[in-house]
Amino acid sequence: MTKPIAAFAGLGACSPERILTNADFERMLDTSDTWIRERTGIRERHIAAPDQTTALMARDASLQAMAEAGIGPEAIDTIIVATATPDRLLPSVACDLQALLGARNATAFDITAACSGWVYGLVVGEAMIAAGKGERVLVLGAEKLSAITDYTDRSTAVLFGDGAGAALLSPANGDRGILSSYLKTDGTLAELLWRPGGGTVHPPSDEMIKDHSYYIKMAGREVFKNAVRSMADAATKALERAGLTGADVDLLVPHQANIRIIEATAEHAHIPMERVYVNVDRYGNTSSASIPIALDEARKCGRLEPGMIVLLVTFGAGFTWGSLVLRW
Repeated sequence: MTKPIAAFAGLGACSPERILTNADFERMLDTSDTWIRERTGIRERHIAAPDQTTALMARDASLQAMAEAGIGPEAIDTIIVATATPDRLLPSVACDLQALLGARNATAFDITAACSGWVYGLVVGEAMIAAGKGERVLVLGAEKLSAITDYTDRSTAVLFGDGAGAALLSPANGDRGILSSYLKTDGTLAELLWRPGGGTVHPPSDEMIKDHSYYIKMAGREVFKNAVRSMADAATKALERAGLTGADVDLLVPHQANIRIIEATAEHAHIPMERVYVNVDRYGNTSSASIPIALDEARKCGRLEPGMIVLLVTFGAGFTWGSLVLRW
């Protein structure tokens, strides 16, 4: 087994106080709690306040990770924020986060890989440590999906929530840390899960809000099929690269998009559901924040313990997918 280059020095998460339940959606849309739970496994999701920005949620998660690592803001040399919901297009959320934290020595930039973004960010952070370009790398997944969710579309409105998760990466010391990773993309399927408007091809306009092209659009069945296939592929590849099998995995922490996708991924990897961490019922799909929120929660409730082999698997718009194996 390869000796780890980078390890987790701290974790943190932020979830907004407001909770939107399936009962709330029953009053808003032609849907029901039973319909939502049977198809997604979701009961409720956290929704940010109007003044609770992506950067502010990222700050709150970062402060927890930094406190656990025992470092101050000036010790951070790199900030990587994975997000599909930046507070504005210029500058990046990472720049805003650097200012909020007072991390004046940090290089800061965003990456966009949708729900796969945090795993992509971990791989970038690990590479920077390997290249000697960083020693204290803060990696965020932060999303305010409620800002781009169409609450008149029952097929997507019930899926998404807001939040942020952070990890502080540092050089590994011993056998604990990232053991392997795998990233993949297929841009030919972009229009199965996308936002048609809001960029430079179709700049924001009143018409865009009226025709709902500003919001997330999804071809649910096709996304489901690709997610199952891609997450299974990612799980296999990362385990092979680490010289492990599903039997070696103590905890699978998948992207929390849909309970049926999670179950299918676990079955393919031959990992029983009692070794899978699931919180999609209480958070919904928080995109890039999904896995770090789940990982932080798993640790706090005692499901994640030192020495465990952990498999992270994700899938998102792009399509992007990926996986990472670590020894906690």
